[in-house]
Amino acid sequence: MITPAAPTPPTDPELASASAALERLVATLRTVLFGQEELIELVVTGVLARGHLLLEGLPGLGKTELVKGLAASLGLQSRRVQFTPDLLPGDITGNPVLEETPAGRRFVFQRGPVFANILLADEINRASPKTQSALLEAMQERRVTAGGETHTLPDPFFVLATQNPIDLEGTYPLPEAQLDRFLFKIVVASNSAEVLRRIVLNRELGSEPVVAPVLSREEFATLVALVRRVFLPEVVADYIARLVYASQPGASTASAGVRFGASPRAALALAAAGRARAIRHGRPHVSFEDVQAVARSVLGHRIILEHTARLDGATSASVVEKLLAEIPAQPKPLPGTLAAAKIA
Repeated sequence: MITPAAPTPPTDPELASASAALERLVATLRTVLFGQEELIELVVTGVLARGHLLLEGLPGLGKTELVKGLAASLGLQSRRVQFTPDLLPGDITGNPVLEETPAGRRFVFQRGPVFANILLADEINRASPKTQSALLEAMQERRVTAGGETHTLPDPFFVLATQNPIDLEGTYPLPEAQLDRFLFKIVVASNSAEVLRRIVLNRELGSEPVVAPVLSREEFATLVALVRRVFLPEVVADYIARLVYASQPGASTASAGVRFGASPRAALALAAAGRARAIRHGRPHVSFEDVQAVARSVLGHRIILEHTARLDGATSASVVEKLLAEIPAQPKPLPGTLAAAKIA
């Protein structure tokens, strides 16, 4: 079997150019959303990794404005769908419609709003689980099947979804299969008093910030291709594998109370997000720090707890913190006396 050649790592000039382009993008997004530095960095990292993002927070925190600002700054086509309880799957993907054609009457597929570069799924958890699941094929395979025909989605394609906390009225939990397809789940924190002061001084009710494109479609495609060339050292890949494995029930003390651990897709997500973060920081290789920086957003929504653990106050976020504290970046060898006893 012929092993494919490893991609050439990014060069210093390529890294410098990428850093400058990403700094322009981040600076633009800071004018859209004040005081949310970590959120903006995670969103930029997520789209560089070609991942779908789920933003959770109370209404009015600027989640929708950030997504719209991102689409405008990248010059990509975006469509917005307001998810409601009466929304149907065909309202998202599209439907075959009977039309009169020169060849007679026939069903012609009318494309839905999913056919865009960025689909803003606003308040996604206000729609029924059946409607939410209409996005599964689009998110995983970047295509839509309707009426026995398959339609390819535009490239690039991202779902950037917002959701309200599940304990709010009129919300439905997202199916586990769909949660697993989101690269990141990011919790949007409330604003501090200083940030609120800036908002009051620089915004008016009902007005939206004007965002001009700072990267062309071609420049963005070049950045995404550069991310795939970032080198993933074997020791970092081993750390990713051990971290994900330790999330399985019984695999570590940190996973006590876990019903289902993170999937293999989570390991791939950690690697992809680590590569994207490395580019953001101007490095041609993934570090342990890159993995640790994105682990909370990658693993938190993929770990399902037992009911009794939730009653005891445990959360998926607390499990991830324990995993990061318990699993060393590099395996620690046994002391000589214990190693000898184990061999014996």
